[in-house]
Amino acid sequence: MEDFKGKCALIVKLPIRVANTTFSDDGAPKTKPTSPSAHANLQEGEPDVYQDMPSGVEERSAGAAMQELEGREDDAAGMRRRIDELEAEMAEVRAELAKSQKKLETLAELLADSVVDSLQQAGAKLDELKTKVEAAAPSSVAPTPQPALSGVALYSRFAFAGAVCCSLTHGGLTPVDVVKTRIQLDPVTYNRGMIGGFRQVIANEGAGALLTGAGPTFAGYFLQGAFKFGGYEFFKQRSISLLGYDTAANNRTAVYLASAACAEFFADIALCPLEATRIRLVSEPTFANGLVSGFSKIAKTEGLGAFYSGFGPILFKQVPYTMAKFVVYEKVAESIYKNFVDKSTASNAMNTTVNLGSGLMAGFAAAIISQPADTMLSKINKTKGLPGEGTMSRLTKIAQELGLRGSFAGLPARLFMVGTLTAGQFAIYGDIKRVLGATGGVEIAASKK
Repeated sequence: MEDFKGKCALIVKLPIRVANTTFSDDGAPKTKPTSPSAHANLQEGEPDVYQDMPSGVEERSAGAAMQELEGREDDAAGMRRRIDELEAEMAEVRAELAKSQKKLETLAELLADSVVDSLQQAGAKLDELKTKVEAAAPSSVAPTPQPALSGVALYSRFAFAGAVCCSLTHGGLTPVDVVKTRIQLDPVTYNRGMIGGFRQVIANEGAGALLTGAGPTFAGYFLQGAFKFGGYEFFKQRSISLLGYDTAANNRTAVYLASAACAEFFADIALCPLEATRIRLVSEPTFANGLVSGFSKIAKTEGLGAFYSGFGPILFKQVPYTMAKFVVYEKVAESIYKNFVDKSTASNAMNTTVNLGSGLMAGFAAAIISQPADTMLSKINKTKGLPGEGTMSRLTKIAQELGLRGSFAGLPARLFMVGTLTAGQFAIYGDIKRVLGATGGVEIAASKK
């Protein structure tokens, strides 16, 4: 910068030097200035541009000096124009910034208004919820726990849970039961196993045939389930009251067996007429169109006694079946809760899983034990007995015809059916009891310590 200023001073003072120089006719300078006025006019501290100036400078023409000066002026003018342009651009940038700032201020105002509105709405909802809570619980005193259910209120819930679980599971497995019954009644024709039996029934009679007897199944097992599960809980509680808790706990297997047998006896009284109707519909598809017509036809043509012609076989089948079912379930569940799961802290899902597993094992055991009686029951309900022929004589005759091998015909299909439905029954039964609050009664099973 200092060098530039020096050059500018030299350019400015050159005209003075030129003015004190004489020129010849060809324009060349003749002599150096003699007057020291140029030197005398220097201010203190100002550099003397004439001192030690090379002689060639004196020979420059005035035109060249003026041209250089004009060039410098043009450069300065260009710089001023560029500065003006930059100032104009800066003004535009400042204008855009002002617009952006205005937009940001507007957006901030809108956002602030939205936040305030949202907070106000949330506050209003909280106030409304608080009002509802206060209305629902006007007193700060904790509610008194409800006493455990007992008597009719408790056992009616047990009965309802049993009715629902049995009707749903037996009704849902009606197609399997149709195939199983066909294998038992006509093993020569239906000799291809369960899957093959399904295909044969569909091919011969259509898919609708798999639902034959669904009505009697739902109705019959609704009644039977109510008496079976409700009765089992009732007789178990009576046994505990009669024997005392310690004695009942020490002999709980006997308590389970006796309670199951008593409950099943009364359950079969309700089930027998509907089971007789179901078996007749399955074994003779053309016998009637459904539950009501089949029930009416048997009562009209064979009398009310025909409904209980299979009562002995039903007891022979169902009592051992139910005894094995409840005892095995209780023992398996007891073992799980004693060794693997703490029942007092187990979740609902865990309890349902335990019920499923225990019920599956119970179903397998019950199916094997009751299979011969189930086969004879199907046979005795298929046809009418001879005049004067008693139930026991008919059972003896059927047992001789079947033999041991024939008594277990259709066992694989029945294992699948009974295992599945028993697992489902105990799972559904436990969940419905929990939902209905049927948690009363006394447990005698050992638990995890």
